[in-house]
Amino acid sequence: MTSERPDPTVPTATYRLQLQPAFPFAAAAEAVPYLASLGVSHLHLSPVLEAVPGSQHGYDVVDPGRVREELGGEEGLRELSRTARRHGLGLVVDIVPNHMAMSPRHNAALWEVLRDGPSSRRARWFDIDWEAQGGQVLLPVLGGPLGEEADRLKVDGDVLRYYDHAFPLREGTAGLPLPQLLDAQWYRPVWWRLARTELNYRRFFSISELIGVRVEDPEVFEATHGKILELLHGGVVDGLRVDHPDGLADPDGYLRRLHEATGGRWTVVEKILADGEPLPSSWPVAGTTGYDALRHVDGVFTDPAGFGELLGRYRAFAAPQTDRGGDWHATVRRAAYKVLTHELATEMDRLTRTASRLCATAPETALRDHAPWALRTALLELLVRLDVYRPYASVDAASVVTEEAADGARRAFAVPEEARAVDVVRDLVLGRYGDGPAHVEFRTRFAQTASALRAKSVEDTAFYRYVPLLSATEVGGEPGDPAVRPDRFHAYCARVQRDWPVTGTVLSTHDAKRSADVRAALHVLTECPQRWADLLAEVSRTGDGVPDAQLAWAAWQTVFGLGPADEERVQAALLKHVREAGLFTSWTEQEPPYEEAVAGFVSAGPCGVPGRKVAEFRASLEPHIRANVLGAALVHLTMPGVPDLYQGTEHEYRALVDPDNRRPVRFGEDGGDKEAVTRAALALRARRPELFGETASYEPLTAEGPAAAHCLAFARSGEVITAVTRLSLRLAESGGWHDTRLPLPPGRWADVRDAGREFRGEVAAAELFTALPVALLERVPE
Repeated sequence: MTSERPDPTVPTATYRLQLQPAFPFAAAAEAVPYLASLGVSHLHLSPVLEAVPGSQHGYDVVDPGRVREELGGEEGLRELSRTARRHGLGLVVDIVPNHMAMSPRHNAALWEVLRDGPSSRRARWFDIDWEAQGGQVLLPVLGGPLGEEADRLKVDGDVLRYYDHAFPLREGTAGLPLPQLLDAQWYRPVWWRLARTELNYRRFFSISELIGVRVEDPEVFEATHGKILELLHGGVVDGLRVDHPDGLADPDGYLRRLHEATGGRWTVVEKILADGEPLPSSWPVAGTTGYDALRHVDGVFTDPAGFGELLGRYRAFAAPQTDRGGDWHATVRRAAYKVLTHELATEMDRLTRTASRLCATAPETALRDHAPWALRTALLELLVRLDVYRPYASVDAASVVTEEAADGARRAFAVPEEARAVDVVRDLVLGRYGDGPAHVEFRTRFAQTASALRAKSVEDTAFYRYVPLLSATEVGGEPGDPAVRPDRFHAYCARVQRDWPVTGTVLSTHDAKRSADVRAALHVLTECPQRWADLLAEVSRTGDGVPDAQLAWAAWQTVFGLGPADEERVQAALLKHVREAGLFTSWTEQEPPYEEAVAGFVSAGPCGVPGRKVAEFRASLEPHIRANVLGAALVHLTMPGVPDLYQGTEHEYRALVDPDNRRPVRFGEDGGDKEAVTRAALALRARRPELFGETASYEPLTAEGPAAAHCLAFARSGEVITAVTRLSLRLAESGGWHDTRLPLPPGRWADVRDAGREFRGEVAAAELFTALPVALLERVPE
């Protein structure tokens, strides 16, 4: 323990804690001595500002000017910071600039806007289209149509109540009859189903309970960031994680303003990069939160040939339609059409209105005479063809909304002359008709709709339809091509070290579909696809009670990845799976008979007697699962970037999609080999941070011999070597390492975990990996 934390300009490693009323600041402070002993430099806290009471995550902020009382308030946060400082730790905090909770009774700023309307001093805070719906904000809170719910709306003084909802009444309207009273307000309570098509405020994806915030406005930025900046400049907080920058009107401008306001503190952004997409080089941030690293680490432990065979076995078993889970790209495209015409229909309507208004009033004749339906069709066809989340002002939009996409969009029109609407829309997106307020508004809405579409169609729909390998359906992943060759992995690491050396890296997060260790088990299936298919044929022999074969395949993989667990956890994850997939049921159009069939199948099959065979199969593969778990952990902790450990992942940590991955964890339990490897790597990073930071280097090392492809190795700054075993089942089936050797850089090298083991020159892989399937070496001074 040190008496004072060193200057925390850049973390060496962070540890994510999920704060909630049951785990407040005081509980986090109790864990500080243990977390400091792990070797991390900073605690990474989930959002700390005032949120909806009882919130389990804190992303539903109601007052950005106060620290959340349920967590211990500002004094509790300051005390946590003081405790962390005494143990040499700093704090990184998650902030949520994109949205706030649509909960007027808790959100004072929103209450004021609903009471006073667009003239309210805080009306500029929220992204509301006051020109739509007759100038009333639609509030989709009623359980049924107004005619069925009117008797449940009660006037209580100057408040309108509906169950636990409360809304302010406009001055002088409390005595009016209900129809006139509702017409007189700046808002209109409506049936929740109208949100899909009628909503007139920007929301977070398709979540109507979260309203978009206009942080592009300097006044709004200052009002919503004042408390966080105060905590930063007061030394309570040291760095930031920015949630969902893709939802913002101007991510480039926001990040510049944030950088200036923080004085350049270490900041990472939750930017999901598509495969091969670079982070905008002009962004003044340290990098991303790390999903791009997750994709590459996972990929290097995935067998490319085996995945191809597994895909074939999946298609034979489940017989999915091409665009409903059979082919990745076709599945994404169909999901995108569905999302734009259903979940994001209101966003499409607003975007179409913006385009129509701009074209109708444009001085350029080329923009005139395009029917709203044609503009809508052009927008739809272009949006579904985007391969990244959105365009940015700092990136050439033509590389996002490509000519190839435009060519495909034109083919959706029967009349070639009407297809010119595609060129109009694309030219507006590319800024070829100017930068007037209407043009900027259109480009902003297009980009925001694009990012919501990508998240909803890929992460929240296609990931649950295309399921040959569940470990590939992860945030930032590429399920259609999940494997990463070692040379690609090394090239990625070299780019990160060159361009974003202190970016964030992760393997497990609060948003991950499955924890890293569950995915590590699933990767092994790419090394034994035939055995997996044979096992499924055996446990599914009768076919009794199987609601659909795609769900069955996913359910068996779920219990294989998770291992022995409470049935309740599996049931909850698979119910979410089928609702997100939206093939036979959904969150808004639930089919109880199908959902009951799913529950019965899961109980009798994967969680029943047949599930024991899957458990036995998993147990037989345990050495290879362990190799993946330890290999991924060590690579993550020593590759370029700042590793973020999700709570509990210093041990083997098996979790499914939220809320399963937000369960409380126990600190201080023996974590076995994984904890030992984690502690060794973190201690080395803490002791010699210069070997991993901005001035460090990354050098691939290449093994030689018959099993060379099974050894992934690299050096950091010529002083540290990481070597791990990959595709260990294939390795074992081929007879092991034989005379495979790893040539080491000149000098003596000691095993960080066992200083008595030293190597120089060429080391036999079998000797290097005698005790564990991974090795961490440090150069010994001559």
